[in-house]
Amino acid sequence: MDFLGLAGSRIVVFGLANKKSVACAIGRVLVEAGAEVVHVVRSEQRAETARQLFPNSAVFICDVEDEENIIRVRREIGEQVSGPIDGIVHSIAFANYSQGLRPFHQTAKSDFLQAMDISCFSFIAIANHFKDLLAPQASLVTISISSTRMAAENYGYMAPVKAALESSLCFLAKSFSHFSQIRFNAVCPGLLKTSASAGIPGYIESYLFAEQATLRKRAVQTMEAANVAAFLLSPRSSGMNGTCLIVDAGMGLNFFDAAIVGKAVG
Repeated sequence: MDFLGLAGSRIVVFGLANKKSVACAIGRVLVEAGAEVVHVVRSEQRAETARQLFPNSAVFICDVEDEENIIRVRREIGEQVSGPIDGIVHSIAFANYSQGLRPFHQTAKSDFLQAMDISCFSFIAIANHFKDLLAPQASLVTISISSTRMAAENYGYMAPVKAALESSLCFLAKSFSHFSQIRFNAVCPGLLKTSASAGIPGYIESYLFAEQATLRKRAVQTMEAANVAAFLLSPRSSGMNGTCLIVDAGMGLNFFDAAIVGKAVG
């Protein structure tokens, strides 16, 4: 039984970098569900990786930092993919940590604006430029984080950027409601073991701590976040719009975990 109702649907997935990417996990879930997946990646090198991982999927290249690239790839997909697009996945984030870990108040304006452009505005631009290709009840899903209100020093300015991304959901949903039933939602996972996260200073230590704070004492798996994304892309989530679904296995409610408290005060 096709419970999710994704068989035969066309989903465009932005952001695959390698086999550990959230975008890769989402692509695998969608293919398993019978969807036609189209990948959009940043570079030719990543395109080759995508072709190896998804030999039956069309692959396009788009560096979203330049909006003209989004316009171009929209045109290319419109010319080569037959039928309306039923969903888009935005799994894109970038922060320049080349200068290492710095106090938040020392964030460079250029770094902050670049991160906002790539990680947040790109979602708005993709929605805008792809709107004429979308099915009337299409679903757009982005990837955020489990909490933008927790001041993790090593995550720095990316939390405010993700907060802006989450806020944009309701404005996109309202804006698109004037001419469609297109939905906008976000998956907000806890700490994941991805190649992108490995570039965050001190991430491994944070990941191990988060694992202990998780109720089951086992970290959230990338595929668990991907499963939620597939649900949000499916007609089964038709009543959800402008929503952020947290996938953290209970970490956010386990602040006073006895074992952690014991180690801190023992």
